[in-house]
Amino acid sequence: MNIIRLLPDSLANQIAAGEVVQRPASVVKELLENAIDAGSSHIQLIIKEAGKTLIQVIDDGCGMSETDARMCFERHATSKIRTVDDLFQIRTLGFRGEALASIAAVAQVEMKTRIPEEELGTFISLAGSQVTEQKPIQCAKGTSIAVKNLFYNVPARRNFLKSNPIELKHIIDEFQRVALINPDIEFTFFHNDIEVYQLRKGKLAHRIVGLFGKNYKQILIPCEEELTNMRVKGYIGRPESAKRTRGEQFFFVNQRFIKHSYLNHAVVTAFEGLLPEDSFPFYVLIIDTDPQKIDVNVHPTKTEIKFEDERTAYALVRAAVCKALGKHHLAPKMDFDLDTNFTNIGNLQHNEEEHQIDWQKELGDLPLTEQSNSYSQFRNTTRQQSNLQHWEELYSFDDEMRKVLESKKAETLTFESRLESSVTQEQAEGKKVFQLHNRFIISQIKSGILLIDQQAAHERILYEKFLQNIQGGKGTVQRLLFPEIVSLSPVDIALLNEMEWELRNLGFDYLIKDNSLIISGTPANLPVSVEAMLIEELIEQSKHQAHLKLNKAEKIAYTMSKRLSIGLSTPLSEIEISSLIDQLFACSNPNYAPDGKKIFKTLTVSEIENLLY
Repeated sequence: MNIIRLLPDSLANQIAAGEVVQRPASVVKELLENAIDAGSSHIQLIIKEAGKTLIQVIDDGCGMSETDARMCFERHATSKIRTVDDLFQIRTLGFRGEALASIAAVAQVEMKTRIPEEELGTFISLAGSQVTEQKPIQCAKGTSIAVKNLFYNVPARRNFLKSNPIELKHIIDEFQRVALINPDIEFTFFHNDIEVYQLRKGKLAHRIVGLFGKNYKQILIPCEEELTNMRVKGYIGRPESAKRTRGEQFFFVNQRFIKHSYLNHAVVTAFEGLLPEDSFPFYVLIIDTDPQKIDVNVHPTKTEIKFEDERTAYALVRAAVCKALGKHHLAPKMDFDLDTNFTNIGNLQHNEEEHQIDWQKELGDLPLTEQSNSYSQFRNTTRQQSNLQHWEELYSFDDEMRKVLESKKAETLTFESRLESSVTQEQAEGKKVFQLHNRFIISQIKSGILLIDQQAAHERILYEKFLQNIQGGKGTVQRLLFPEIVSLSPVDIALLNEMEWELRNLGFDYLIKDNSLIISGTPANLPVSVEAMLIEELIEQSKHQAHLKLNKAEKIAYTMSKRLSIGLSTPLSEIEISSLIDQLFACSNPNYAPDGKKIFKTLTVSEIENLLY
């Protein structure tokens, strides 16, 4: 009659693996952290098919004896803690003893390991938690673990894995976090036999540049502040380097990467008044504190921690960032509505040179990207001269010029038209259209008035145009006079490769080389100098808009329509208003914006009377 029984070890390990091993990146994180705990000076990561086929980590650490090699795959077997007190003084990255057991439960694992004192090492092979082979072997000092065919015995989990570029993006994220906080360790990373990273030993600034690109050398600001029992150090990025994409914000506590929204708020608050809207600063901040003052045993991924005194940590981080910004004379008084084409480029370059001299010693002899800088300077100067030549043309508002400008504005809102019958017909018979507070369009129709949200209407028009171009491959390429160069991280490049078909159908023409995106063509009628911003927006939506129930093409069209639509305070001429209304009711769904917001409402004469009487 007894129905409660112990689960077999293999089944218990598979259940535990659901928490520890969520995707290939989880395996990469656990294996890299074990290699670091082993005291390695060089770590090699080898990936095939975004980790679905092979994940291999080779280190030159302390290695394991024959007995330890077998024991490390048992649940709750660890060398990191022995007593309850050790749990509150954790300095190592691993301590639960669950990772290798969980990995072996859902993959085929082969391990070679040798301690320096022994001439022979140990080879052990497992599949589904079962040891299939164990024997002495000749191998190098340290440990090599190969994880093959992840989730081979859990097909449901394997089917839920994303595409290779997405999974590779997560792997690169984990690699960057581990490599960033360990600049004294050499790292190499290969994916499908192609070298992704080759990182030498050096200082933290060298490691940042090695991971994110040489252009980061010119934007880093050293940051440091200290209290009796807590210290913050690291680097923040200059405000002008802020991006519209998240992902380059790193907090480490006692050498462990964490995610902490409260501390992130401290950094953002310190940057208040310096950043454009919807932009995110770069930072790598390392907090050193007493292990007894924090709790890292909160979540299986160990990226969440609790501070004994969160307010002190918040104040220290904010003070450190404010001090660094103040030291480099960055006051929160920047006008982001100012056209940068008319700013004094010479002064900006002088400030950058002054900043570079302040901490050149920190970076050593790292080479500069002089060719790229010269190119950017030439391009910006050319645009400045071009704009200055047309200053009078742009700002002369005689009657003749007004007509020219209005006709040009109307052209930018011209698409194919398929007028809808009812509302459009009534509007055509109306007498007058006008703009209310530069936000709403009011048109007189036979039955009353038509009230339109101009921004939502333009979003719908652009959304359907972009979606049609993506699905039909009808996007027209507009060649750029000077190619636009955008520096991207390997993570962003992996996401961009996932969208290549859609972007080229839209009309983007580009080349990826040395972690840089070289844009030579954009979709026709795209506003000037928005290429880099659009690419960042598209990468951002790939990272953080998974909740939208849209396919890839719809997400791209949605993001572009949001970014390129007219603003809430944009004045429109009567010609532009009429053109906007015509195009709206030519759409397949003129009632709602892409995000579901209602675009227009009709008010009959009787409804208006009810409001007044």
